[in-house]
Amino acid sequence: MSKNRYPRLLGLLPLLGTLLLGGCNMTLLDPKGQVGLDERNLIITATLLMLLVVVPVIVMTFLFAWKYRASNKDAVYTPKWSHSTKIEVAVWTIPVLIIIALGYITYKSTHALDPYKPLESDVKPVTIEVVALDWKWLFIYPEQGIATVNKIVFPAHTPINFKVTSDAVMNSFFIPALGGQIYAMAGMQTKLHLIANQNAEMDGISANYSGAGFTGMKFKAIATSQEDFDAWVSEVKKAPKQLEQAEYAALAKQSQNNPVELYSSVTPNLFQIIVDKYEGMKPGPKVKHEKKEKEVAHMEGMDMSSHSAAGAEE
Repeated sequence: MSKNRYPRLLGLLPLLGTLLLGGCNMTLLDPKGQVGLDERNLIITATLLMLLVVVPVIVMTFLFAWKYRASNKDAVYTPKWSHSTKIEVAVWTIPVLIIIALGYITYKSTHALDPYKPLESDVKPVTIEVVALDWKWLFIYPEQGIATVNKIVFPAHTPINFKVTSDAVMNSFFIPALGGQIYAMAGMQTKLHLIANQNAEMDGISANYSGAGFTGMKFKAIATSQEDFDAWVSEVKKAPKQLEQAEYAALAKQSQNNPVELYSSVTPNLFQIIVDKYEGMKPGPKVKHEKKEKEVAHMEGMDMSSHSAAGAEE
């Protein structure tokens, strides 16, 4: 029997070694931003609460096996035993209390860490518009009038308001060191609010499989000082490339392992143009734009006024 059993155990050693080595660079447990820090604390808290059940069960498993071993003649043998009020109370009360605690913590943290909820800060946030392409990330800075591919730079200690969409298949925007991820979907705009608590260079990834170039769909996220950020913006504004409609059409074509690209200018409202291009393709009723509705209502009101005036003159 041992000849058949030990090879199976040895076969698990590579998997165990992979899991242990995988913990050498656990980005989620070493966050660089407040959102990531709150999420790490939530993971640790939930794990510790669950260990209140897991650890005693593991310990008692070994204790029971030792106490009631075949060689222990002093162990009490009660084959007809079937009920203990004390055990029933412990078995039900402790898990219920843990579930209540986890439910409260989850409910509170779900609202506190809502990706659509802006972060409270005295510093004016920086807006970055994110477009998922095959297989690269386009970043538009609408306030600075610049754009980049596979690289973003932003000041530390400043809230970053990400607006996310896709001009290809569904994707997921994720900077593990800052915490939180959000889906990127064609014809839709999602939001994500993050902040870096320190200067750092972080990896950004695609967290949703999107085809052949998925593994190379990575980018760099660099948090720096406000002075260095301003200097970087000035440098990008001197870049020879400009992201006009023709350049964007070429950029949107499929390409793998795309290098970092800088654009000194960008077509106005390009992000909204990308979102709106899929409006007629979505099933169901068309999306109503509040601004357009107001304009139509205003025009209809003017028409009614003119008809009334004409009727009064007649």
